[in-house]
Amino acid sequence: MDFFEQQDAARRRTGWLVFFFALAVVSIVAAIYLLFAVALSMTGDESGEDTLGNALSASPWNLELFVWVGLGTIAVISLSSLYKISQLASGGETVALMLGGRLIDPQTSEPAERRLLNVVEEMALASGTSVPPVYVLDNEASINAFAAGHDPDDAVIGVSRGSLTYLNRDELQGVMAHEFSHILNGDMRLNLRLIGILHGILIIAIIGWYVMRSAAYSSGRSRKKDGGAWLLVVGLGLVVIGFIGVFFGKLIKSAVSRQREYLADASAVQFTRLPDGIAGALKKIGGLSRGSRIEDAHAEEVSHLFFGDAFAGMALNFFSTHPPLVERIQRIDPSFQGKFPKVRPVEAKRPAKAAPEAKQKRRQLGDVFPGGVFPGGKGGAPMGPLPLDPSGVLGRIGIPGLDQILYASLLIDQMPRPVVEAAHEPYGARAVVYALLLDRLDEMRQRQLASLKQRAESLSYQETLRLAPLIDQLAAEGRLPLVELTAPALKKLSPRQYATFRDNVEALVQADGKIELFEYAIHTVLLRHLDVYFGHRKPAAVRHRTVSAVLGPAATVLATLAQVGHDTEAQAERAFEAGMAQLAPETRPSPTKSATLQEFDAALSELAQAAPKVKKRIVAACVACIAADKKVTPRESELLRVVAGTLGCPLPPMVPAAPSNA
Repeated sequence: MDFFEQQDAARRRTGWLVFFFALAVVSIVAAIYLLFAVALSMTGDESGEDTLGNALSASPWNLELFVWVGLGTIAVISLSSLYKISQLASGGETVALMLGGRLIDPQTSEPAERRLLNVVEEMALASGTSVPPVYVLDNEASINAFAAGHDPDDAVIGVSRGSLTYLNRDELQGVMAHEFSHILNGDMRLNLRLIGILHGILIIAIIGWYVMRSAAYSSGRSRKKDGGAWLLVVGLGLVVIGFIGVFFGKLIKSAVSRQREYLADASAVQFTRLPDGIAGALKKIGGLSRGSRIEDAHAEEVSHLFFGDAFAGMALNFFSTHPPLVERIQRIDPSFQGKFPKVRPVEAKRPAKAAPEAKQKRRQLGDVFPGGVFPGGKGGAPMGPLPLDPSGVLGRIGIPGLDQILYASLLIDQMPRPVVEAAHEPYGARAVVYALLLDRLDEMRQRQLASLKQRAESLSYQETLRLAPLIDQLAAEGRLPLVELTAPALKKLSPRQYATFRDNVEALVQADGKIELFEYAIHTVLLRHLDVYFGHRKPAAVRHRTVSAVLGPAATVLATLAQVGHDTEAQAERAFEAGMAQLAPETRPSPTKSATLQEFDAALSELAQAAPKVKKRIVAACVACIAADKKVTPRESELLRVVAGTLGCPLPPMVPAAPSNA
């Protein structure tokens, strides 16, 4: 499964959705016109007066009526859809709260919630995305979960209480891998648009009910024989037309969602390499009396977001948004015969009792690191240059593997516990970022701290002083992952707090009059995403659909990558040529030149507006550039992840390959 092809496919599905929506609107307009024509013809009489009712009795076609009915219907449907879409503009958080979700405190000590947060953090770092906030649906005892949002920056994960009660860690990991597939492949945006579109069509039926009630009331008070009769016809007709629209809307939703569930299941297996994990979760859904049913009143409009069928086991469930449960299981486990297990609660171990898990992870990945040296381990042992297979890097975008999960888990395990705990809390998260930006030279650090003391909240400043010595010991490979861990806590800031935090970050970065690579990485990885979340920046829209349209900014990015990863001008030149050959073989590359970070940032912003297939060529060129010497340094890896992240192409961390026995 190619990440970029999935992104293109998601855009094509959105196009088809708009087409079917337009087709449905045209059909509804025609049906409503006929309804009004019939209803108004009932108001005609034998007087021969020039009335609309008499005119329609003679001929059912009236251009003026058609125009007014058409404009009115389109306005009502469009405004209703836009209203619903605007409600969902803030992203997945709106959906989670609508379903009664409770945001899990990142510092929770409740074992099941802690286990879930650990799994989500590992998945996020392994896939190269920021860590999403996690909500628990406390009132849902079934096994289910969802991912919602417009893009990875505003995505949230929702999990039912039953999932925490009945799923073990491997099964929970399988479910989360399934949801991360939806996050990475662009399914979430389409899912939210479906909610808005279906609401626009449903409003016709809702209006019909109100018209019928009004007609019944007026008929009861009217002395005329036909008092309100035509209103009853209109109301009943609108209800029927509305539900016909909903019928076709649900067919679209079902057709779109079912295939995506199969793909997400396959991605979860590819992600974790543990088929028993997601298969076990699906089997427990079948064995649990409540299955995956969601009881909340809003379940109908968001049913296509869930991991399992929100109405599983209910009668007349003709429009299931999910494939049959047995079929899903058999695609993962062909030996399954349809017999579901008995489901019992699973005890989640407290952190103090879960220490063996870390040792097991360490053993699983122990042969990956030469000499048993783990990045971020004791003493902050750095990782040297790694062998690099360009095709392997490109193939991992949006599709991380078990090595990346274990690596991410180890990185977190090896971070100082006070630092990780601080990253989960708003004041502490700000302090973590401030401490990461402090200069290693004492004189400059003191100047930064003096400025920070005047600008930052007192508690964040004190936390910065406490955490700085611990963060100084952190290996280079753990720095960006630590930044990504702070995302959920920083999203809890108020707009005013975020504005202050942003200003403080800018002041720390510019304190010495120059911007270092890591400072730029923090600015890009963190602030660019948070700016979108807090409304300071709009997500990039597609403007460039050909490679030729982005050759200039792409050359700037490649030149920077070439300069960062090579010691001599000759090496940098060869790396630049390798990247350009991958991007545009027919173009003769110009000599490399050193770009400022401001120029580099402007070039990246331009490339972020490229179509997915163009982005694939750009990322491939970047990988070819840094792989020209057949190895990648931590600094190159860091910058490459910044480039890929800015382009919306989540790049998993580069894990050293296990030594060959050949």
